[in-house]
Amino acid sequence: MAHEKTALVLGATGGIGGEVARRLVARGWQVRALNRNPMQLAAVARTGLTWIQGDAMNTGDVVAAADGVSLIVHAVNPPGYRKWSELVLPMLDSSIAAARASGARILLPGTVYNFGPDSFPDVDEAAPQRPVTRKGAIRVEMERRLEAASHEGIRSLIVRAGDFFGPRAANNWFSQGLVKPGRPVASISYPGKPGVGHQWAYLPDVAETMVRLVERDDQLAPFAVFHMEGHWDADGTGMIGAIRRAMAKPALKANAFPWWLIALASPVVPLFKEMREMRYLWEVPLRMGNARLKAVLGEEPHTPLDEAVRTTLKGLGSLG
Repeated sequence: MAHEKTALVLGATGGIGGEVARRLVARGWQVRALNRNPMQLAAVARTGLTWIQGDAMNTGDVVAAADGVSLIVHAVNPPGYRKWSELVLPMLDSSIAAARASGARILLPGTVYNFGPDSFPDVDEAAPQRPVTRKGAIRVEMERRLEAASHEGIRSLIVRAGDFFGPRAANNWFSQGLVKPGRPVASISYPGKPGVGHQWAYLPDVAETMVRLVERDDQLAPFAVFHMEGHWDADGTGMIGAIRRAMAKPALKANAFPWWLIALASPVVPLFKEMREMRYLWEVPLRMGNARLKAVLGEEPHTPLDEAVRTTLKGLGSLG
């Protein structure tokens, strides 16, 4: 039988998994975290978690770890963007099997990768999903499997948001494109075309939104999907301006992102290959509205951009 306020987090050492785990603990949840090397993490990683040894690729490990939980946070991804097509769907199948056995709801952090340019610029939860990338196709299949599972009584919650940034989020466009972690910002490298809008999502706000929705489980459909508005940068200058203000350098130089280098190195650098695939999201505007989310929560958790950027730069060691 599922115990109220007991969760299993897959991917607790990652950005969104760690943020959600911290908020659940702060709200009084008992939180288990699956990891292949839990003894190495228990002494140094996030406090308040019960670390369990196991592999998200092993269905038996996930089912056993999820015994008695009411929530499974599926925030695990293959390390270094490697073997996405081989690993992502089997890991989700493990979570679905665990939810079937425990009666838990699955929480999946969603993305904009599901959508191709034919759905732009204004995208709601029911917009057509015709992705133009391999990763986008996998994301669509992940959601399809969760929706199919809902007809068997397996509940899920998907929250889609823009590009992540945050003080503990290292694997994203902000920290791998715009600035360089671990050193003061000497210049900004911006991937977007001038005048093209872009949607950002501050990771602590995303996690807070997810937890608030989980707390309203009785108001959610078996297969529930929500969009976050996050921070909309209407022309590409908003994020650049926030970084300049955080650094107190109004003349801080902003350069065009070196897409040519990404194209040149992508055959041998898996990360660059993934970044190149997502270039279209920087060339045309995509904006998700949050009307459905506000209808349930009343408001969307929203940290002011300057505060969010300054906290992120401090966490990345880039304030100087």
